[in-house]
Amino acid sequence: MSKRLSKSLSDMNTKKHFDELLRDWSFHPQMLGVRLVKGSDGRDVIQMRVDLGILQMETLGRPDGLRPEGMPDFLSVLLSAERDDDCFEMSEEQCFEADREFVQFYHRRISWLRLQQFYRAVADADHTLALMDVCRDHSPDEDWTMSHEQYRPFVLFHRTQAAALSALDDDQPAKAIEEISNGLESIRAVFEEHDAADAFDDDEMVARLRELSDKLRHDYSQEPTLEEKLDDAVKTEQYELAARLRDELAKRYDN
Repeated sequence: MSKRLSKSLSDMNTKKHFDELLRDWSFHPQMLGVRLVKGSDGRDVIQMRVDLGILQMETLGRPDGLRPEGMPDFLSVLLSAERDDDCFEMSEEQCFEADREFVQFYHRRISWLRLQQFYRAVADADHTLALMDVCRDHSPDEDWTMSHEQYRPFVLFHRTQAAALSALDDDQPAKAIEEISNGLESIRAVFEEHDAADAFDDDEMVARLRELSDKLRHDYSQEPTLEEKLDDAVKTEQYELAARLRDELAKRYDN
């Protein structure tokens, strides 16, 4: 090997290794390590410390910064295919690309939660839920569908947490409690759709959201919402009260 080639390879290795970065940022298995830093061009990027290195994600668009088929993300590709043919069936390659996008948005969603940028976590959760919808509607295989649908309550849990905490950031505790109530109903609907309604009340995510709602109500002296009063009236078989509450809700939505 020539001295010139040897030096060139040495320079490449020096430029590309991450020894210094990894040494200055230790990995802790029990803690999510995330930070927001500036890229070489001054843009914000997210870095996540993982066991074997560092993941870097874009803050805008798709986390890897790519534009599949010239579109902002792969969800847009699938929605375009759906507009052209609402009965199309996803190919094996499309399933693979959808799986990639699920993973990328999961990593960025939990990063936004850790960074307490809750409104951005809501946006990424909504993206994942929309991707789940189009994958469910055009999946080639039921097992592949369920490999994603099983996580819908988890994504809804993250979205509900983030929406409630974002409302608190805006000093709107009543809206935060309403977000939790709406999120719980969305999760309940998923359980019912999959014939698992009996497991809803014992679910850990449901318990955590209820605890958060109770804490907010206590800390901010908030009364139960109409939806919560109705739910309680039905559970305790106070049917006349439930009917009055339904009328109140109907009037509110009509207005």
